[in-house]
Amino acid sequence: MSKTHFTWDDLQFFLAVARSGQLSTAARKLRTSHATVSRRIDRLEFTLKVKLFERNPRGYVLTPIGQRFVETAEKVEQETERLEAELAGQGPAQQGVVRISAPEGFSNFFLAARFGELSARYPNLALELVTIQQIMALSRKEADLAVVLDPPKAGPYHVEKLTDYALQIYASQSYLNRRGTPESREELLNHQFIGYIQDMIFAPGLDYLGDIHPRIQPSLQSSSIFAQLTATRNGLGVCVLPFFIARQYSELQPVLSDVKLDRHYWLVCHQDLVQSSRIRAIIGFLRDIVAKDQNQFLSNGVDEPRAKGRGRHTTVSSG
Repeated sequence: MSKTHFTWDDLQFFLAVARSGQLSTAARKLRTSHATVSRRIDRLEFTLKVKLFERNPRGYVLTPIGQRFVETAEKVEQETERLEAELAGQGPAQQGVVRISAPEGFSNFFLAARFGELSARYPNLALELVTIQQIMALSRKEADLAVVLDPPKAGPYHVEKLTDYALQIYASQSYLNRRGTPESREELLNHQFIGYIQDMIFAPGLDYLGDIHPRIQPSLQSSSIFAQLTATRNGLGVCVLPFFIARQYSELQPVLSDVKLDRHYWLVCHQDLVQSSRIRAIIGFLRDIVAKDQNQFLSNGVDEPRAKGRGRHTTVSSG
């Protein structure tokens, strides 16, 4: 009876395609060519004498046998990382590529500015940051790790809270000079509001205008928090913004200081990946940088930081 021979190298190619569903994406992660990845997958299927993927115009989709093979390959991956670390005489090896999906606000106004710290701590780790969160599927492993406002209620996931964060209504000083400052929630109805496009809100945690006043109708809507921020800074209206974003711009003034919203960021990854050294490294890094700058998430830079559960504010759980 002939033996089946394949190597750890083969499994790396298999996992890269299984996680991305695309030869081109897998090739970038492995720093090789599209043709090489295709050739290695074909060779692995020939060696195993099974079909691991269905090929279609959208990419590579795991067959039932391929899905079962992922579990085995990931166990080999974890043990290989541990062995490499032991042979090197050091802790778990932090190397490779991690794709993280995160909201636009958290990515652009907090995380991106700290890439230098990540590179200094883990020079052999490469990060792919995806801010189009609504199309990333952890179940198909299109992302290795996600920062989300609303964690999954079920499924094979590791979930932990990253941080609470607070939001408030803001306007530019030029807008307030021109239109006056609203003194109550009712008076907000006389002002131009900037917010998300209702039918494009991809997370319930972003649907917060109703928490302020049920009759608010935004006059300017955008799916991008950056566009909303830009419009607000240019005096086009009032807008709900997270403290950690608004406090970076001195021209923005809090409106109705007693109206504050609480939301949460959660870390989520597939249970199969949580023991991977590179995933643990990124999770640890995110915990550290958020804890270090916790005040940015909970204080608007004008009022004193609020203790959890105290003060006049609206609390809406995103979990």
